[in-house]
Amino acid sequence: MSRADEADGAAAPLIDRPVTLTFQGDWGQANMHRICGWLAQEIGDRCPPGSRFGIWSGRGGADAFAAVLDGAVDIAIATPTAAGAMLVAGSGPLTMPDAGRLRALGTLPQRDRLVVCADAALGLAQIGDLAAAGARLRIATSPDDGVNLIGLAAHQLLKASGADPAGLAAAGATFSYHERPFTAIAEFARGEANVLIHEAIMMPAWQRVADARPVVYLPIGPAAAATFAAWDWPSAVVPAGYLPGLDRDLTTLEFSDFLVACRDDLPDDIARLAAWCMVATRRALEVQYQHFPSDRSPVTHPLDPAAIATTLIPPHPAAAKTYAELGDFTASDALIWV
Repeated sequence: MSRADEADGAAAPLIDRPVTLTFQGDWGQANMHRICGWLAQEIGDRCPPGSRFGIWSGRGGADAFAAVLDGAVDIAIATPTAAGAMLVAGSGPLTMPDAGRLRALGTLPQRDRLVVCADAALGLAQIGDLAAAGARLRIATSPDDGVNLIGLAAHQLLKASGADPAGLAAAGATFSYHERPFTAIAEFARGEANVLIHEAIMMPAWQRVADARPVVYLPIGPAAAATFAAWDWPSAVVPAGYLPGLDRDLTTLEFSDFLVACRDDLPDDIARLAAWCMVATRRALEVQYQHFPSDRSPVTHPLDPAAIATTLIPPHPAAAKTYAELGDFTASDALIWV
């Protein structure tokens, strides 16, 4: 029996010609590359001999959208999905030519938020209070370099909250920039920074941010929330107790989910098979995360077909049709990780 026949229910939509398919993930060791590897293998199992699959390293930010729109890759993964919605709508600071050609093959859920955490000794209560702290501030975050979406969100959040980064720097605040969250969080935890603006809050490292001293979490204010909402980027809540010392619900920026993106001219049979694989073979991905509690997993599990099919940007029509046909499809349990 072939892999195409072994899923419990509908047969896979096989590709009848050799294909070359390129993906773009993250730097190489994180969740986007793992997603790309999963899809490349599952799609490849249902393509004829002579088919070739490649995965490019990327940064998981605006470069993912650019690579798809430029035709450099066929499929790319980006987070958060809100940035894709902002780009396609043309409503915010992230813009690209032909952004309206971007399509979604699906969404892989990840519950995440962008959080502003500060040393309690600074005496801050809201993000706007940073404006008066001046030279006392040592802020660890990501660069706003046109690609890193953490850096874009962090800098725009400061600006919308009345704490413009340029004004902070002029007053003597220093910024320590990191491409990925791990080094920024560690720097804050060691006391080398006294403000942290970052995501990936499910990581164990976030549970250590208060080990050296008490911390506070600064909520997004109404004006900043309205600014981002106008850009199709919503606010969201971190529940009390999720982070160390968080004694009440925290309203902050949404930073959830992995967008599996393509361009509008991706062939229908490829889009259909990619969507089928995301539903029918989802167990092959989620089993790699089951050692994490669901609410602290880098990929939320169990994967829900309805959530995979829900996208913040227009879906590729062939993918949307496939999701409608599959419904709540039972995933294959022929796994290599168990």
